[in-house]
Amino acid sequence: MEYFPAPLERLVEQFARLPGIGGKSAQRLAFHVLSLTDQEAREFAEAILQAKELVTCCPVCQNLTGGGLCPICASSKRDAATICVVADPRDVAAMERAREYNGRYHVLHGVISPMNHVGPDDLQIRSLVDRVAQGGVEEVIMATNPDTEGEATAMYLARLLRPFGVKVTRLAYGIPVGGHLEFADDATLLRALEGRRELL
Repeated sequence: MEYFPAPLERLVEQFARLPGIGGKSAQRLAFHVLSLTDQEAREFAEAILQAKELVTCCPVCQNLTGGGLCPICASSKRDAATICVVADPRDVAAMERAREYNGRYHVLHGVISPMNHVGPDDLQIRSLVDRVAQGGVEEVIMATNPDTEGEATAMYLARLLRPFGVKVTRLAYGIPVGGHLEFADDATLLRALEGRRELL
């Protein structure tokens, strides 16, 4: 038995398809949309359609852009000799928040995951190899997540890039600031030990 009119049920179903949105959250969002004025609802719908139509991938780094080169690739102030490889455009935003990295990026749009039927050909790997092959790149930083798929992807890319003579590095992982050793798992402690550096 349906509790809501069919159009509302359909709206709830669409919200429930979004990642991290369960049934109750989907209902809450659907009811919120119904409470919008006609103008607000139209603007909301148009924002979705415009984003789908106008947001594309940068032809160089594959990050999201409103057309043409992304602002990072277009900037002459960024270090073109360093490329930070990330899995997702959201990772670029995370790196930029730190305000410490001044190189360029390459977005893979996923990681190698045999369980999810994602192989190297499904990712933006060929375009990364082409960038490095053109020359001028001195270091490629692997900034994929420290999980099984992220590690496998980083290792695969390191092997692919080795013949080009570029320095391939991996982000250091370990104990987070404010963390306690007693709560760290074995893999995290191992990474922390491997990534240790001299205090100045």
